[in-house]
Amino acid sequence: MLVSRKIHPQDTIIDVGGVKIGGDEIIIMAGPCSVENFEQLHETAESVKNSGAKILRGGAFKPRTSPYDFQGLGKEGLKLLREVADEFNLKVVTEIVDKDDLELVEKYADILQVGSRSMQNFQLLKALGKSSKPVLLKRGLSATISEWLNAAEYILAGGNSQVIFCERGIRTFETYTRNTLDLSAVAAIKELSHLPIIVDPSHGTGRRKMIAPMSKAAIASGADGLIIEVHPHPEVALSDGVQSITRDDFKNLMTDLVSVANAIGKKI
Repeated sequence: MLVSRKIHPQDTIIDVGGVKIGGDEIIIMAGPCSVENFEQLHETAESVKNSGAKILRGGAFKPRTSPYDFQGLGKEGLKLLREVADEFNLKVVTEIVDKDDLELVEKYADILQVGSRSMQNFQLLKALGKSSKPVLLKRGLSATISEWLNAAEYILAGGNSQVIFCERGIRTFETYTRNTLDLSAVAAIKELSHLPIIVDPSHGTGRRKMIAPMSKAAIASGADGLIIEVHPHPEVALSDGVQSITRDDFKNLMTDLVSVANAIGKKI
C-alpha cells in the first residue's frame, strides 16, 4: 500500500502554502462548524489567528442528519472563507461532499476535507486522487483503521499523495459523549503509515468541557495537529454549538498546549 511505512519509511510532511503538517510544529485548525455570515466568521478568524491557529476551518456545505437543519451557505460560504482567511493570512480547510463540486471547492480552499460520512464515497476519493490540493480524510463513523487506510489508498493511488488523516471519534455503545475519541488510532496510524494525523476533539466528544483535556491528550499521543470548533457565541450557533468553545477558551487552551507540545519535543 502506498500509505504504508513499508513503502515510505520516512514521515511525510504536507506543505500547505508554507504551513507544514507532520513536522516538528503542531498545527492548529480552528473556526466555526458552519459559516453563518461575515461578522461571525471575521470575529472568529481574527481571534484564532491571534491565539496561534494557522488554518481557518468552516463548513460551507453541511451534510446534516436532518434535512431540516442548516445546510450551509454553499458557494457564498466558500467566498467568505477565502476573503476572511486572506485578510488574516490563514489557510482554509472546508468539506467537500460531492465530486461534482471539486472544481468549485478547489478554487477557494487550501485543504479539501472529506467528512466521516464520505470516507467510503469511492467516486469522491477517486476524484480527489486527481486533485492538486491536500486532503483531510476524516475517519468514518464506524470505520476500522484498515478501512480508513484503504480510503486514503484510493486518493494516493489516483496520484495525490497529500493526505492528512483525522481521528474524529467513532460510534460505540457509549452515549455520554457524541462519539468515542479513539486516541489509540493516533499511535496506530503513526506505526502503520507515513502520513500525518490530526485529531478533532470537538466531534470526538461533542462536549465543550471535554475539548481542552482531550486536545492535550491528543498532542501527548503524537498527533500532528488539531481541528477545533470555535464560535463567538456558541449558544446561538446554527450547528454544533454544544461542542464549540468560545474565543477566550480557545486562547487559554492554546497557552496550555504550548507546554504539552514542549514536553514531547514539539512546538506550536
